[in-house]
Amino acid sequence: MRRIGALMNLTADDPEASARVTALAQGLQQLGWTVGRNLQIDYRWGAADADRGRRYAAELVALVPDVILAGGSSVVGPLLQVARNVPIVFVNAVDPVGAGFVDSLAQPGGHVTGFTLFEYGISAKWLELLKEIAPRVTRAAVIRSAAPLAGPAQFAVIQAAAPSFGVEVRPVGVRDAPEIERAVTAFARSSNGGLIVTAIPPSAVHRELIVALAARHRLPAVYSFRYYATSGGLISYGPDTTDPFRRAADYVDRILKGEKPADLPVQAPTKYELVINLKTAKALGLTVPDSLLARADEVIE
Repeated sequence: MRRIGALMNLTADDPEASARVTALAQGLQQLGWTVGRNLQIDYRWGAADADRGRRYAAELVALVPDVILAGGSSVVGPLLQVARNVPIVFVNAVDPVGAGFVDSLAQPGGHVTGFTLFEYGISAKWLELLKEIAPRVTRAAVIRSAAPLAGPAQFAVIQAAAPSFGVEVRPVGVRDAPEIERAVTAFARSSNGGLIVTAIPPSAVHRELIVALAARHRLPAVYSFRYYATSGGLISYGPDTTDPFRRAADYVDRILKGEKPADLPVQAPTKYELVINLKTAKALGLTVPDSLLARADEVIE
C-alpha cells in the first residue's frame, strides 16, 4: 500500500473539486493504482485560506506520504515550507519558475515538478474578449488576488494591452467574499463597466457570488475557466482545469516507481476552451457576434 497526500485549493463540496479528484483516480487506475487496494490518498482542502493551507500541509507531511499532489499555486508554498524531501507534483500552478518552485521548466531540480496553468500572455485575451462581446465597455475591474503570487503579473499583461482597446483597467485585490462584494458594488456605480476575473483561488471558491454580482449590476464579465461560464458567467477562456489531474497521475506513478521529480520536466496545458453563455448574454442585452460564436468550443443556451 503506497500513500499519496493531496492538498487542494478548493472546498471539498465544490463540483470542480469532485471532477479533479475523479480525473486523478481514473488516471491512477489506468496505471494500475486502485484506492483501497494498493493505494491510499489523503485529501485536505485549503479553500483559498492561507492559514488552513499551512495547517493542512503540516498534517499531510506528518502522515509520511510517498508523494504529495498540490492542487494550485497557493498550496505549493506552504507544502515547500514543511515537505523538505517529500516529492511534490503540482497541478495548475501559475509561473512555477517565478514563484521559486522549480529551477526551470525543462529541468525542475529539487523534489518538485508538475503542470502549469497557463502563460501570462493569455491575460490579454480576456480583455480582447470583453471588448468583443461588449463593445461599449470603457472601464474594466480586474479581480485579482491580494496575495503577491500570481495576481499582479496577470494584471500587468492586461494593463499593457488596455490602451489598444480603449479601456481603463483598475486592479481589485480580493481575499474573501465580503471584500469581493464591496469592490464589485463600488465599481458598478459608474457606467460602461465590465469585469475580468483572473485565475486566482478566491475567485474560484466564490465564483457563484461573483457571477451573481455581475448579473445584479449588469456587468459584462470575462472569466478564466469554463466552470465560471457553466455557473452562469458570460464568457470564459482558459485551459481545461481537470485534464491536468489525469495527466498528473502519470508523474505520480513514475515517482512511486522510483523516478525523481528533478528528472520530470514541467508540462504546459494542451487544451484551451472558449465558452459562451448565451442565456447570460441575453439577460445583459448583448448580441454575441457570429465571429465569436464560430470560435467557441462550447455555447451554453
